[in-house]
Amino acid sequence: QVQLVESGGRSVQTGGSLRVSCVASGPAFGTRAMGWLRQAPGKEREFVAAIDGSGTIIYYEDFVKGRFTISRDNAKNTLYLQMNSLQPEDTAAYYCAATRPLSSTWLPSKSADFPSWGRGSQVTVSS
Repeated sequence: QVQLVESGGRSVQTGGSLRVSCVASGPAFGTRAMGWLRQAPGKEREFVAAIDGSGTIIYYEDFVKGRFTISRDNAKNTLYLQMNSLQPEDTAAYYCAATRPLSSTWLPSKSADFPSWGRGSQVTVSS
């Protein structure tokens, strides 16, 4: 069972940048696919990005393409999300999540596809 702890969320102004991190404990971090999802108040949790264990498969939801970058450091058991050009609509709790290995035929983007979750890190973007 993997345990995930996010950090780095804070308040920023529109157009600013921020990096959130997620440290994993438990076995075989490097074999797990990881994802970032977010949830704004009153809204459903939504997919942001995912990365496979080796970092060779990466994909994003359309609304963050070109602004956000997902990455991982397996030596540190850490997942990152670099967020640039932040907008007020990016305000949300950001969750990291773990799932089984990705493949060309399985690229999960639903909350139910990720069985392990952290508790979230709040990002607030003010105008």
